[in-house]
Amino acid sequence: MSDYSIVRCSFERHAEAILEIFNEAIVNSTALYDYKPRTAQNMVAWFETRRNGCFPVIGIEDAAGVLRAFGSYGTFRGWPAYKYTVEHSVYVHKDHRGRGLGRKVMQALIAAARENDLHAMVGGIDAANAGSIALHEQLGFKHAGTLPQVGFKFGRWLDLAFYQLLLDTPRQPVDG
Repeated sequence: MSDYSIVRCSFERHAEAILEIFNEAIVNSTALYDYKPRTAQNMVAWFETRRNGCFPVIGIEDAAGVLRAFGSYGTFRGWPAYKYTVEHSVYVHKDHRGRGLGRKVMQALIAAARENDLHAMVGGIDAANAGSIALHEQLGFKHAGTLPQVGFKFGRWLDLAFYQLLLDTPRQPVDG
């Protein structure tokens, strides 16, 4: 991990690399339940949503400054009482998986959630993604339920497993 550094991602510097990582995952995996690769215009909206919600985009760059992994979180559900809960996602470039980058991004996201006085982080993971499930469990996430056959991709039904981490923040939650 010493050849990598954690960074806060920006549209200007990282949108193209994030788009490449997203699209590889869309085309070749069930990490995203999406069919079509995203466009540069999608990235404008994606970054704007994170900026407007004050949601972090945390990345890991290699020694040359090339983004190799990233993660973010955003609104879990759109109603006000969910304000202390976020849904996160983490993606690692296909050539850099298995090097601990996903773990480092997740640890940074958890720290950011605490700093932002959030209480619960939720990850929706394809139930067959053993690597992601193991990572979440190692970081203290608990299985909160599985929705069978809610996705269909690559000619088969997909089960979506939810993993949740409860944080000790905020100290004094409030209604409204």
